[in-house]
Amino acid sequence: MEGANLSVVTEFVFTGFPQLQDGGLLYFFPLLFIYAFVVVGNLLIFFAVRMDARLHNPMYNFISTFSFLEVWYTTATIPKMLSNLVSEKRTISMTGCLLQMYFFHSLGNTEGALLTVMAIDRYVAICNPLRYLTIMTPRLCAQLSAGSCIFGLLILLPEIVWISTLPFCGPNQIRQIFCDFTPLLRLACTDASVILVQDVIHALAILITGLIISLSYIRIVTMILGIPSAEGRKKAFSTCAAHIAVFLLFFGSVALMYLRFSATYTPFWDAAIALTFSVLAPFFNPIIYSLRNKDMKDAIKKLLCPQKVFNVPGR
Repeated sequence: MEGANLSVVTEFVFTGFPQLQDGGLLYFFPLLFIYAFVVVGNLLIFFAVRMDARLHNPMYNFISTFSFLEVWYTTATIPKMLSNLVSEKRTISMTGCLLQMYFFHSLGNTEGALLTVMAIDRYVAICNPLRYLTIMTPRLCAQLSAGSCIFGLLILLPEIVWISTLPFCGPNQIRQIFCDFTPLLRLACTDASVILVQDVIHALAILITGLIISLSYIRIVTMILGIPSAEGRKKAFSTCAAHIAVFLLFFGSVALMYLRFSATYTPFWDAAIALTFSVLAPFFNPIIYSLRNKDMKDAIKKLLCPQKVFNVPGR
């Protein structure tokens, strides 16, 4: 009888967005610009690397794979955010919520695994340069990229399937700008201790991955500082500075969001931190990877203006 009186939730309402009358449309156009920039910028990097033979090496292949993942990582959440900013009805179905959560976090896990691979790649390149090409073979690079994708796509499946079996009987308001584990689990009609268990599992995964990457870069920086010439130190550091910046931006914002346990933020800071790793980090990545990288800038110019590259005066 008690179970019969429970109403089953079939859709959720996002409450982390400003209302139209509160200026929701003012957020729409900046977010649309950022999304367009992320997609175009990352696709430019992806195709520039693929089409320029000079960039067919492990470091750039990993960067191009990461850029391709960024397109889908942002597509998992931003289009729905844009829709919610201009819609009176900010709802998402149960299935849609689970799918959004799965693809967003699966792609995020894949990027985390790939950032680990990229850190190891830079470690081998700087700490063992004479054996770099024999260790980081094209076959191994392909296996590492594929392994990162398979790991990211499979690791969350059991958790998503488990959440899909939980009873949701109301309320149905998600206090976030996209579907996420903790806000969704708080709405489940089940023991609240599962939230703590889930937080611990995610925290351990973030800490272990972050520790591996940090140790790799600490070792790299130590090796760079031991290079006798200033020119050699500058050249060595330039090859991994972008990777370190992306790592700090990505894992820094993720740590703020998921390594807080019982700590709570105001709705404003919750949304701001979520925007940092779901929107701003992907926005800055194309800039970081191309701004100070002459080879990448040349490859992008060659992709956009091939006639200017090849039509050399006097030929």
